[in-house]
Amino acid sequence: MHTHTETTQSTGQVARTSTAGTPDPSAIKGRMKATWEDGDYAIFATFMEPGAVEILNGWQIPIGSRLLDIGCGAGQTAIPAAHQGMIVTGIDIADNLIEHAQERARYEGISVRFDVGDAEALPCDDNEFDVVISQIGAMFAPDPDRVASEMARVCKPAGRLHMANWTPGSFAATMFKCVSRYTPPPVGVPSPVLWGVEDIVEQRLGENFTSFRLERKYYPSWKYPFDTKQLVEFFRQHFGPVKRAFDALDDAGQKSLRAELEAIYAAHNIATDGTTQIRGEYLDVTATRE
Repeated sequence: MHTHTETTQSTGQVARTSTAGTPDPSAIKGRMKATWEDGDYAIFATFMEPGAVEILNGWQIPIGSRLLDIGCGAGQTAIPAAHQGMIVTGIDIADNLIEHAQERARYEGISVRFDVGDAEALPCDDNEFDVVISQIGAMFAPDPDRVASEMARVCKPAGRLHMANWTPGSFAATMFKCVSRYTPPPVGVPSPVLWGVEDIVEQRLGENFTSFRLERKYYPSWKYPFDTKQLVEFFRQHFGPVKRAFDALDDAGQKSLRAELEAIYAAHNIATDGTTQIRGEYLDVTATRE
């Protein structure tokens, strides 16, 4: 159980700064870690795993490839990749998600190396991997240039990079923009959804990667067996960023946030039978390490 003070700090109403007045990277990283460890992302990810596997399959990664999954969450992409015959390492900043992924891998009898780690300082050797992937993961790290540098460092020459990143006009971006009005993010941190802009991706990765293929797509399978009002409650219980926003608000603020989120979820729901199917745009990124 988080105290109110911890919640307030981690959602941005109180943000420490360094003596120079710039954001304190350790405070930002601590807040990010606490956010993703809150709720229960392992439950949340079960509804996104079918789409994650479809995206993985579309990347056509050769069997036997040494693969790194950055921001692996509860293993929803890493474990299916291992089942397909890849030699997989998964990295995530959230200790509890790594523990869940390790437990699931043991239960399914599959060998995957899962480590707690930071996308800006990967606990991996230079040129260790044939393929580096990140599905809606590395995009949330606060220093995108360091992330780009680290992805290049651990990828072998002629290796491949694949990313799936929410675009600025996506459902997720609209939701995060709404949440940030109630619990502002740290000052000076670039928006995660800039990883969903083609020119910016090429700029960030262009020093070390080439042969870009960038394509906007819709998340292939994102379905819930209940309506959008119930979906808001599901996000509140299980999805760290939304949960912590609600936890930091009084009753009036929670009521207002809930109403806004219900409208956003309804606007992006393409189901007509009382269930929810989210139409969420993302940028599919493929590049080759020079």
